[in-house]
Amino acid sequence: MNKKKKELFFHIVKRDALPWYSSLRIRMTAILLALLVCAIVTTITTGINPVQVFGSVFAGAFGTARKTWITLQNTAILLLIALALTPAFKMKFWNIGGEGQVLIGGLAAAACMICLEGKVSNGMLIVLMVIASIASGMVWAFIPAFFKAKWGTNETLSTLMMNYIATQLVAFFIIVWEVPKGSGKIGIINQNSNAGWLPQVFGSKYLLMILVAMVITVFMYIYLNYTKQGYEISVVGESENTAKYAGIKVPKVIIRTMMLSGAVCGLVGLLLVGGINHTITTTIAGGQGFTAVLVSWMSKFNPLIMVFSSALIIFMDRGAGEISTAFGLNHSYSDILTGIILFFIIGCEFFISYRIQFRKKAEKEAK
Repeated sequence: MNKKKKELFFHIVKRDALPWYSSLRIRMTAILLALLVCAIVTTITTGINPVQVFGSVFAGAFGTARKTWITLQNTAILLLIALALTPAFKMKFWNIGGEGQVLIGGLAAAACMICLEGKVSNGMLIVLMVIASIASGMVWAFIPAFFKAKWGTNETLSTLMMNYIATQLVAFFIIVWEVPKGSGKIGIINQNSNAGWLPQVFGSKYLLMILVAMVITVFMYIYLNYTKQGYEISVVGESENTAKYAGIKVPKVIIRTMMLSGAVCGLVGLLLVGGINHTITTTIAGGQGFTAVLVSWMSKFNPLIMVFSSALIIFMDRGAGEISTAFGLNHSYSDILTGIILFFIIGCEFFISYRIQFRKKAEKEAK
């Protein structure tokens, strides 16, 4: 005897493309729900008024003019690395090597500052630093791209391994250039002469990074959406076979796109060494190369949305120190709050792409 198969009370249906204001409404609802959950968790686990905690997070990020500038500068750094990784990700080339490409670009800048001080004019030194950092980042990205294009190697593994090689190269040269000997660090490079220090814009040491991030954001948006190369990246990302059928040279696109990613990462390394820290360390990128992967994915490879995603992550990270100072909570507590917020933001993408349809409603629509 055949039993009628029990139907589910609901099923998931793919949505048609939502207008931007509907997507925005879903995302804003997700953020409000995330803040509500954060408030409940804070009250239960610490007994502290959640409004005070959120106020401290805001004060940590924007409490003073200096804190605001640092928050904007850190946002620009994260945004630039995310922008660098995006063309490769859109092509479905999983470039996890942003951290190493930034490091190698910074190493090239530091080498120019140390080796060419006093041998060329400051203007020429900065030009050579720009060329060396961008070229180094491009070479570092070219290596895994070439092997992927030529022999189909796993780019996730190769780009990840390139991070470790870059870290060890930086560690080696730190020992070579250490000041004083035996200290295990370089210290401020050219502190007396300021040779190779990037110029301040309108007297602000923070503004250069922000302006570069704005320019690269506009460039990347136009490049990905309105150029032939951007179109080829999209086609290769959709299907390599379709791209080949359309006459697109896939290996060429892979190598070209990765070299663009490496160039922007190398530029970030230059800005970190020549414009912000004026030294080189193995941790100068601060793990942003990996955080940028999350930013790019959260933003669905849209450079404009990345501005807000980067700002949110940096905002929470900057607020962590203030929470620790004000309430004696460690940095991990802020990470918990950040994780909750990111969970809701990433989860809301499901409701933008899909909707839940109940069985009775579906039967009525069928009639």
